Amino acid sequence: MTHFAVQSCGPSTTLQDQGRFGWQKVGLGPAGAMDRLAQAEANALVGNGAGAGVVELAIAGMRFTIEGGSARIALAGAEQRLAIDGTVIPPASAVTVHAGQRVDIAGVRTGRFGYLAVAGGFDVPLQLGAMAFHSRALIGGLNGAAVKAGDTLPLRLASAPAGPDLVAPSGFVPRAGGALRVVAGPQDDYFGEAGWATFLAEAYTITANADRMGLRLTGPAIAHNANGYNIVSDGIVTGSIQIPGSGEPLILLADRQTTGGYPKIATIITADLPRIAQSAPGKQLRFTRITRDQAVTLLREQMAALDRFKAGLRPQGAFTLDSETLLSTRLIDGWISAVD
Repeated sequence: MTHFAVQSCGPSTTLQDQGRFGWQKVGLGPAGAMDRLAQAEANALVGNGAGAGVVELAIAGMRFTIEGGSARIALAGAEQRLAIDGTVIPPASAVTVHAGQRVDIAGVRTGRFGYLAVAGGFDVPLQLGAMAFHSRALIGGLNGAAVKAGDTLPLRLASAPAGPDLVAPSGFVPRAGGALRVVAGPQDDYFGEAGWATFLAEAYTITANADRMGLRLTGPAIAHNANGYNIVSDGIVTGSIQIPGSGEPLILLADRQTTGGYPKIATIITADLPRIAQSAPGKQLRFTRITRDQAVTLLREQMAALDRFKAGLRPQGAFTLDSETLLSTRLIDGWISAVD
């Protein structure tokens, strides 16, 4: 059986897929990849579906060897160096690794989460319908645990699939910049004009209290109105922004609780969840309010960009004369006048 023999990795290295749905009614959140756009990019490079299981690398790197056969792998997400037996692999590309070869993934340079995909995926039993490891419930992952040194990660394919390794000539899907975009609510009525003005005008810094459950921010207090800061606990979604009594925001992410008793001033739009996932402690955040229709349009645009990324994948070393390639290629380096 072909597998990865893990020699070293960080303490928060986990197996994640699209997440676990249908269990919030019993208090179990979805888990799943923090940056699903990066997960989809890594999977596309090796020919998998967008939600296929991947290794999620949090801050730290990883070292492993391939045993039993060959495998095609790709890395996306946070900026990390991938090397095979010491040879560095360019970003936005897949590579076939053969039995006995060593794979080194360095710690992140920028961002927080890297995603390692393998063609065919990992041969790991599902728990409650998903592979995703939930750090609080200790369900999913590799035998209900994170990945650690000495583990064996079994692969579904005995060898890399036929065909060439692929590369994305234009790189990964561009991420938006600027303020994080939010839609109001569901308890936006717990905040008056003063609270909203602070929320939208001030910068907030991510503290060291940042993990897969969420991020705690520090900055100017956001005032509640006369309704106070306690509500009857209600549902939470990924990207919910709670404002507790301190007035400093809490952003809830993949391993969040399913209900909460602090009012939620707004929710980060789905298209911006990859951005907040890759935001490290110390980073300053700002927020801007948009409408639900605008949020839907932005998500559709992101999905269209992902489709273009997939359609643009090319065999490594191939040169195709499509319009995108022609426009990005320097075809001449000078000219000679016929009259000189």
